[in-house]
Amino acid sequence: MVTIYGIVNCDTMRKARAWLDTHGVGYAFHDYKKQGIDGARLEAWADELGWEVLLNRSGTTFRALPDTDKKDLTRERAMALMLAQPSMIRRPVLDLGTRRLAGFKPETYEAALAS
Repeated sequence: MVTIYGIVNCDTMRKARAWLDTHGVGYAFHDYKKQGIDGARLEAWADELGWEVLLNRSGTTFRALPDTDKKDLTRERAMALMLAQPSMIRRPVLDLGTRRLAGFKPETYEAALAS
């Protein structure tokens, strides 16, 4: 079963979910705002994808942080920020069971789900 992680009110999430629906891909939706994210899962994603990929630096939540919190980020500090405010996790994270994808590009989804 495919699981898509993100938040409801996100344009990229809407596009990704619409793509999955259009292509007949069944999925479960995990809403960070309602269900949160556990540290072990986030650590595993960071090991697989890299914390730099997971951290959504372009989102309003990250941009609203004081400069001191954004400067000289380490994995440990970035992980703490994402756990405290899951809106800082790049969206969506698509869990295919054997691997994960961060962000949404139709061609990436097509290639990943074709196999």
